[in-house]
Amino acid sequence: MKKLLSFALSLFIVLATLFSLSSCSSEKSESKNDSGKISVVTTIFPYYDFTRSIAGDKSDIRLLLSPGSEPHSYDPSPSDIVAIENCDIFIYNGGESDEWVESVLDSIENKNMKVLRMMDYVDLLYEQSVDHEEHDHEEHNEGHDHEHVEEYDEHIWTSIKNAEKLTTAIYEELSFCDSENKTTYSANKDIYLSELKALDSEITDIVSNAKRNTVVFGDRFPFLYFVTDYSLEYECAFPGCSSETEPSISTVTHMIDFTREHQVPVVFYLEFSNGKVAKLISEDTGAKTMRFSSCHNVTKDEFADGATYISLMEQNANALKEALN
Repeated sequence: MKKLLSFALSLFIVLATLFSLSSCSSEKSESKNDSGKISVVTTIFPYYDFTRSIAGDKSDIRLLLSPGSEPHSYDPSPSDIVAIENCDIFIYNGGESDEWVESVLDSIENKNMKVLRMMDYVDLLYEQSVDHEEHDHEEHNEGHDHEHVEEYDEHIWTSIKNAEKLTTAIYEELSFCDSENKTTYSANKDIYLSELKALDSEITDIVSNAKRNTVVFGDRFPFLYFVTDYSLEYECAFPGCSSETEPSISTVTHMIDFTREHQVPVVFYLEFSNGKVAKLISEDTGAKTMRFSSCHNVTKDEFADGATYISLMEQNANALKEALN
């Protein structure tokens, strides 16, 4: 099946590339598109938002992942591949979810395109697994039942400190490719970094003044970088972005017992989740359910309303304050 899918993707890329060569002007500028602006293509929302915060109206920016779409089931369309083929800067995350990118990059002929693989710009953490089968409740130390597995967590942007590094990397590439607008990019970058630092300080204060230091996620857990930043412990139904659809009975039982025993006021669920496990824990314990956004993508309404990485993280900060008190 994997070989068949690989062949299908390769054929798909070849056809898309031929389409792009026949439909695009051969007089395309090396550094600017037909609008006179530098063109940037990003795979996911955080990098789209970081880029537009720095570039403003000086660049044409395209987000491949449509608002409202589930990020882990994304497949590039022919128009997506054409957009990558013809852009000046292509920004993607890297990791297992972006395995398709390497095949696309190998097939395209735009040698002037700059490529940013964002996982190259931060220190990576190992994704962690959850196993409560042999869990000893009496000797439990919150969060210490998680075991390392040899796979990096891809959700690097959930760390605001990482977001600062990623924003800086994007700024440097924009300034290199479009030096005419470097002054604008620099000013916007400084403003954005100050906003990120203020948000980081706000969350640090929330955690420092909280009554507890453990968060409960009745869902997948793409927040290892986030909790590491603030020395938070966590309980979750699934590690990372596990493909599992149902947690084990022992895991659910443990989470219910933990939530009740520690009088946890809030159980979190992810955006685009049905919240089934969180609701189950809530029904048994009386805890409130709240959304905690990974910022991986936004809904169509959120996008139309101007949602940003910072506005989503502000919502997370407010939810965290309630959950830790």
